[in-house]
Amino acid sequence: MPVGTAYAAWVGIGTVGVAVVGMAALGEPVSRGRVAGLAAVVAGVAGLNLVGG
Repeated sequence: MPVGTAYAAWVGIGTVGVAVVGMAALGEPVSRGRVAGLAAVVAGVAGLNLVGG
């Protein structure tokens, strides 16, 4: 896996993880836009992994 793809994957995982913990455990608001944005990050990371290798 190229370094750029791996870096993007780990950054995306970290971003989504922190946001989910914030919403689940810290009481941050959950909105459709926030969930849609997180879904877009997950889809982007999945897409990079599918076409990157």
